[in-house]
Amino acid sequence: MSALNIKKGSTKHSAYNLRPSFDEHEESHTLAVLVDNEAGVLARVIGLFSGRGYNIESLTVAEVDHEGHRSRITIVTTGTPQVIEQIKAQLGRMVPVHDVHDLTVEGKAVERELALLRVEGTGDKRVEALRLADIFRAQAVDSTLESFVFQITGTVEKVDAFADLMRPLGLVEIARTGVAALSRGA
Repeated sequence: MSALNIKKGSTKHSAYNLRPSFDEHEESHTLAVLVDNEAGVLARVIGLFSGRGYNIESLTVAEVDHEGHRSRITIVTTGTPQVIEQIKAQLGRMVPVHDVHDLTVEGKAVERELALLRVEGTGDKRVEALRLADIFRAQAVDSTLESFVFQITGTVEKVDAFADLMRPLGLVEIARTGVAALSRGA
């Protein structure tokens, strides 16, 4: 017992934690960030996440306006609602950032990912891999006597499910693009 008669380890919260206790459930959010296409911008955006200990689950970047030299960064991250709001506010204050959209809360969005999977196998495993690829609408984009390279496009869950089914059939390598997303409608 301490001098304050508080049993040591009786609570998971520190006596010095003066922050208000908000809802602590974590959510996954997809953020679309329009930035200037110039050297160092991506490093600054990513530095914001790493410097504060925020995790990035998926990251895609591409130039979307050649004449205006603008790029779109699509970031999938997780955090409490307060953390997500803090991330959006901090991104919005950065100089090369023109626009920040949380596609998760702004309405319906279309999210897709592309993956390439190399599967090695012979005999029945090859036949089963081709059958599953057909079911998942994956295409064989390369074939040798020992392996296939499949291309699959879809939601993260679809890509994960396909990869999980290919593992026992000889999945040896996977390359994923990360999530690309757009809001639906007008």
